[in-house]
Amino acid sequence: MSKRLANLFAPPSKEEINACWDLCRLNNHMGCWTTWIPTAWALAMVYHAQPEIPGSVALLWAAKYLVLCSGIKSLIMAIDDILDHDIDAMVSRTKGRAIPRGSISLERAWMFFGIQVVLGVYLAQALLDPVTCRFAAAAAPLFIIYPTCKRWMYFAPVVLGLMFTVGVFMGWSTLSRTKEMPYEMLVPIYIGGCFWVWTYETIYQHMDKSDDVKIGIRSSALLCGQYTIPVCFSTAVAFFGLLSYGGYLNGHSYPFFAGVLLAAGLLLSKLLRTDIDRPADCRDFFLQTPLIGQILVGGFVADAIIGRISSGIAL
Repeated sequence: MSKRLANLFAPPSKEEINACWDLCRLNNHMGCWTTWIPTAWALAMVYHAQPEIPGSVALLWAAKYLVLCSGIKSLIMAIDDILDHDIDAMVSRTKGRAIPRGSISLERAWMFFGIQVVLGVYLAQALLDPVTCRFAAAAAPLFIIYPTCKRWMYFAPVVLGLMFTVGVFMGWSTLSRTKEMPYEMLVPIYIGGCFWVWTYETIYQHMDKSDDVKIGIRSSALLCGQYTIPVCFSTAVAFFGLLSYGGYLNGHSYPFFAGVLLAAGLLLSKLLRTDIDRPADCRDFFLQTPLIGQILVGGFVADAIIGRISSGIAL
């Protein structure tokens, strides 16, 4: 037992340090973008709705959330690899990940995850107000639930969407001077964001569908099958529709809607050209996701800035 504890708390080797890097996906910023973008929407919406908020404050919070979302992404990726290590070993795309390839033991991976949790809780309490912390805490259990979903249901992207899009509430509660939450506006955007996650995650899951069938894993890709493109087209339209509705309720104007039209055109045209039986096509569609979100952030921000300039309000 003492030897086992000594091994558990021994200084990490170079291979283990590289494994921790892999667990966090620090070479891949996709997870950071997909958690930060909904938060950025909300920050831009508050900046538009409350003219007394200086642009420098909104930018500072956007930068802070970029750091926080990078940490959240690392947590999600690490726990996903820990709980899915047995499945990853049987899937051709993931069998080279840190735990299946033996670069770090499961116990040491858990310890690394625990360190991340402690650091994450500290940063959240240090940087965020109590209301925002409650939204973060409400989403935290989903970090554990999501990696298990594919074992027992076809709707893992729903859980992922609920987790990734919580930034809509966090961004608003952080920047708003009144701390009042306009749920009639934010909830449609939150639901719309979940539709967006379903769209890109379902296409992404088609990359592993052959392995999923062999090992008995459920996925939205297998659920939708040959109807994936029309289903995802519908969820994408729902996303843009609900986002537009929320923007309308917040008083956004032409620059915002121009951003929505541009993003919708790019996403839907790419979707219709995607062959779900070609992994490269599915990967390319998935990798376009940050661009779609960034265009929408640009629309929100441009609309807020133009609105302030036209009204003679300081940026």
